[in-house]
Amino acid sequence: MLNIHTLTLGVYGTNCYIVHDSASKTCCVIDPGCSPEKILAEVNALGLTVEAILLTHGHFDHVGGVKKIAAETGCDVYLCADELTMPPRMTLGQLYYTKTYDEGDILHLAGLTICVIRTPGHTPGSVCLLIGDAMFSGDTLFAGSCGRTDFPGGSDAAMRASLRRLAGLPTDYRVYPGHGMDTTLAEEKRYNPYLR
Repeated sequence: MLNIHTLTLGVYGTNCYIVHDSASKTCCVIDPGCSPEKILAEVNALGLTVEAILLTHGHFDHVGGVKKIAAETGCDVYLCADELTMPPRMTLGQLYYTKTYDEGDILHLAGLTICVIRTPGHTPGSVCLLIGDAMFSGDTLFAGSCGRTDFPGGSDAAMRASLRRLAGLPTDYRVYPGHGMDTTLAEEKRYNPYLR
């Protein structure tokens, strides 16, 4: 059974997710934007160890805690290689990672099966992560909105295509975005003007 623990961190209110299977003693941390000590304290309080960090994209408010968590735990850090094309001012300098993932990759981590889908637009290498009936949408899809495309590397046309793709998914995923409250894909298909 999928367990999701949400920490909302920093001045940008970035959602960091600690995810694991209930039978597992390891977890994945999705988008540790800042406050690595707080994230590690929560992981320890849950009796878990970090197996991997998964990045939906490389903006600074989603990667600020990566290096410290990776250094303290020795975990792998996954991102899409297209994120490496972004200017350093958007990513807190050189992005730290140990492995890359791309469209259609399936990872088996922390007792979970994780499917990667490419959703460029907010950044060149943005991804959504599908785990069971949960979608971790980063800054691609929010409750009632979508991510900005006016930053370096953003593309309005790519975002529109990514949102059309999400709107076409058959499963009613519970959506866990990079900022704001969680929602469902069915709710967004019905009310989100960017998904119509």
